[in-house]
Order: sequence, then C-alpha cells, then structure tokens
Amino acid sequence: MAGIHVEGLVAIVLFYALILAVGIWAAWKNKNSGVEEGGDRSESIMVGGRDIGLFVGAFTMTATWVGGGYINGTAENVYLPGYGLAWAQAPFGYAMSLVLGGLFFAKPMRSRGYVTMLDPFQQLYGKRMGGLLFIPALMGEIFWSAAILSALGATLSVIVDIDINISVVISAFIAIFYTLVGGVYSVAYTDVVQLFCIFLGLWVSVPFALSNPAVSDIGVSAVQEIYQDPWLGNIQSGDMWMWADDFCLLMLGGIPWQVYFQRVLSASSATYAQVLSFMAAFGCLIMAVPSVLIGAIGASTDWNQTSYGSVSPMMKDQSEMILPIVLQHLCPPFVSFFGLGAVSAAVMSSADSSILSASSMFARNIYQQAFRQTAADHEIVWVMRISIFLFGAAATAMALLTGTVYGLWYLSSDLVYVIIFPQLLSVLFVRGTNTYGSVAGYIFGLTLRIGGGEPYLKLPPFIYYPGWYIKEKVHHNSKEVEYFVKQQFPFKTMSMLASFLSNVAFSHLFKYLFESGKLSAKYDFLDAVVAKHSAEIMDRTTLVNRNVIGLSEMAPVRPRLSVTLATTFTRKETLTEEEDSSPESPIHENE
Repeated sequence: MAGIHVEGLVAIVLFYALILAVGIWAAWKNKNSGVEEGGDRSESIMVGGRDIGLFVGAFTMTATWVGGGYINGTAENVYLPGYGLAWAQAPFGYAMSLVLGGLFFAKPMRSRGYVTMLDPFQQLYGKRMGGLLFIPALMGEIFWSAAILSALGATLSVIVDIDINISVVISAFIAIFYTLVGGVYSVAYTDVVQLFCIFLGLWVSVPFALSNPAVSDIGVSAVQEIYQDPWLGNIQSGDMWMWADDFCLLMLGGIPWQVYFQRVLSASSATYAQVLSFMAAFGCLIMAVPSVLIGAIGASTDWNQTSYGSVSPMMKDQSEMILPIVLQHLCPPFVSFFGLGAVSAAVMSSADSSILSASSMFARNIYQQAFRQTAADHEIVWVMRISIFLFGAAATAMALLTGTVYGLWYLSSDLVYVIIFPQLLSVLFVRGTNTYGSVAGYIFGLTLRIGGGEPYLKLPPFIYYPGWYIKEKVHHNSKEVEYFVKQQFPFKTMSMLASFLSNVAFSHLFKYLFESGKLSAKYDFLDAVVAKHSAEIMDRTTLVNRNVIGLSEMAPVRPRLSVTLATTFTRKETLTEEEDSSPESPIHENE
C-alpha cells in the first residue's frame, strides 16, 4: 500500500511544483506591467495593467467558479440519491450568472474604470456604507477559500495517508506565496494551468472508470434503479419553489463577487470584459461534463466489487468525496494518481483569487479610502501583502478548525445575494438611491435571511415562512438522527427583493422628508441628502472637492489611484499659474 502512496505523493508534488513555477514566472514576466505607464504598483497587483487578453482572460474568468468546490460539488449532487442531475444546479446557474454579468454589469463597471467592486458603493453611499458592505463580501471570499481548502484536505486524505492538517497548510502556503509575489497576474496564469489540469485529469480518468467491470451502464441507471435511485433525479412538486430559489441564488448571487469583477476590471476593454464573460459561461458548462459523468458512474457502481468495500459512500457519509473515491477505486493506480494529483493542484490554485479579492477590497476600500486617503502607493502595497497573508491564514485556520465550513460558506453566499446584489443593482441602474435607503435595504435583507435559519450551522429560524416542515436527517456512521426546520418557501429571493425595494423606497422617503423641510437639515446625520444637495444637481467638481469621489474615478479608461491634483493635468503650468484661484473650480476655461 505504501508504494502506491509514494506515487500519489509524487504526482501531487509535480503538479504543485508546476503551478508554483507558473505563478512565479507570471509575476516575473509582468513585474513592470501597468507601472511603466506611470501607474501604481498597488493597482497593478489588483487589476494588472488592465491588459489581460482574450486567451488568458477566458481561462481566468472560467476559473472564477470552476475550482475544487465546483467539480466535487457537481459530482456529489449527481451521485446523491433523491437529488441527481436535476439538482446539480451549479453549472447552469453559474453559466447564467456569467452571461447576465456580461450583458448588464461588466460594461458599466469596466468603462467607469473602477478598481474593486466596492468602489461604486463608496462613491454613492459614502465610506461608512462601503465598510458595511465589505463585511458580507469579505465573509463570502474567506469562507469560500476555507471551504475549498477543507475539500482539498478531504481529497488528499483519500490519496495519501498524510496528516490532513499538514497537506492543507502546505497547499495554502503555496497559493498565498505566489499571490503575494505576483498579484492578479499570478492568479490569472495559474488559472490556465488549473483548468488544464482539471480537464486533463478528469477526462483521462473517465474512460477507465466507465469500463470498470463494477460499473453498470450509466445510460440505464439514468432512468432505472439499479443500485440506487436513477441519477437523472427529479424535482418533486413541493420542492419547485425551493429549486427556483436556489437557482436564482446561483444565477443572480453569482454576479456581485469581487472574484468576478477582479477579472472584469483587469480586462483590456469593456467589450473584452463582456466577451470574456460569455466565453467563460461556455467554459463553465464544458468543465462540468466530466464531473457529471463521474457522479453518474458513482451512482451506477456495485461497490461490493471494488477495493472500497461493500458499503456505498453515501452510507458512510462520504458522498461529498465521490469524485476522489471514483478516481481512486475504479481507475488503474497510475490513472487515479494523475487524476487526483491534477484535481488537488487545481483545488489548491482556486483558493488564490478569493484571498487576493478580499485583500484588494480591504487595502483600497477600507484602508486607503476610509482611513488613509493620503497613503503612498508603496504603503498600500504593503497593506495588501499583509492582508493577503492574514486572510489566507484565517481561511486555512477555519478550514482546519471548524467542521461547519460549508455551512458558513452557504450562509455568506446567501448574504452576498440578499444584501450586495440589490445594492449593486441600485448603485448602477437606479437613480436617486442614497445612504438611508442603502442602510434600510441592508437591515431588511439581513433580518429576513438570518430569520429563515441555516440547518448547516444549526441556526434555528425565528421567521417561519409558509410551507415549512420538520425534516429528519440520519447520520449513517454515528446513527444519530438530527431534526431541523426545512423552509420550502423561496425566502432567499424574497429577502433579496425586499432589500432592493426597501432601498428604493427609503431613499425616496428620506429625500422627500429633507428636501420638503419636514425633517430639519441638522438630522441628515449620514450627509446623504442635504449635504449633497441631491446628486442630480451636483457637478463633478463639487464631488471631487468634497472627497466623495476621487479624480481617479472620473478618468474614462485608464484610471490612476492616489492621484494628486497636479498629476491629473497634463499641462502642469496651467495649474501652477492658477493655484491661487478658487478651490471650488480647479478647471478653468484655458485648460
């Protein structure tokens, strides 16, 4: 047995070394990109020189969602009796989210030259609200990384008998290291290798697993019960609303993530950002095919005939590991190690972008814009590096210490959908929303979603939506029976709509109250209505002078961070002549 484990270890080491080498090479190759044109190093780490082309761009955009969790989760859903392909929503849900992101969101975000997803919120709703919106965004990114690392530990424990903790720490260390060195370029180039590894590793394994004598015809087991329920699955009439709710969560909740906008904003033009989104949607579907087949193979296997043992993975509560189990027990050793090595390297590589996203938002939107507007560029770069390390360490610690990583990830992705998506919609497409509406939307969305409870975290509901019932879950290993409240009502989408409508309603209500004089101007403690004389009347000069919007935000294509007034103008002599003139109007007719 030990010999096999050595092969497994060698395969993993080789793939890890490949990804690490690509990450360092990308950092070295692009070390001056974006900086040569007079840009900032910090911006170069966050969005590159905004010059990521079509080939690398399409791969990195696809890898936004196609990582370890995606391939393992899709295989698990197809395998699970009672769920099957009908409930494997991630491939279609995320593909649709990329299509919608490309159609409606990529162009306004990229053409306005933002650097992170939180920029438009801080512009319109102010720094404090930007900080509040950072919380669900940060939780989403960190719990996602933790869930990925936790899945990685499980996969590695199937292949090699090494301590899960050591393997997770080493994997996280490698991903953090090359992200520290190369920023978005390292993330993008390793994504190309990551997808290539997944594609090759899984497709090499599928024919061997299909031809294993223990596996019956997956075409038959799709519609007939052989060893378990047919793997095509079905949706019961009572679950239709829940299914639709989950699908909307993936489709719309897959848009407002910094991991997605990081790719959009580093594309070389707004049109490119759109094209990349559409290509990635196609990539998401293609990459799901081998996972679906592996889930189907798992559902069509007589485990008694395999080295796994007579009890099926589901009865051992190992359904989430069906992909590594199929590769290990149904393929010849050299194939299974190639497949598992490729998959684990890919999983390791998909934690990098979330960690970079979280630290980009922290360094720019929290540290620079909320606390230190005057911070020099090298200071921001150091803040980013330290936060990449700290967020990476936090994700690793959570992957190792909490058994509820998936529950935390589900809840935080729900919060991104319920809180950030309606706010993004308002800030980009709805005129007249302000900070009061934003706060109201935040509170409504948060309360309605948390009120529905989260069985994974054993969080009981305090709002019982129509159609709830008590469901029992049997843990096969410990024989424990757990009871929890199952909400059939589509309460996540309802919370999202309530959050959106309350944002619009309260914005207009407060605008009316202050502007009509029913509330005195001194009560406008968020400086959202009176202080701005309402955004419609306000010109850009006032915005700049009030520090509501940085001059960098006004540059149409190549914005620069931490820009001083003097460097914004090409004709510096104009500025020096007129420095004594009124600060309210820095731009004069002879400029």
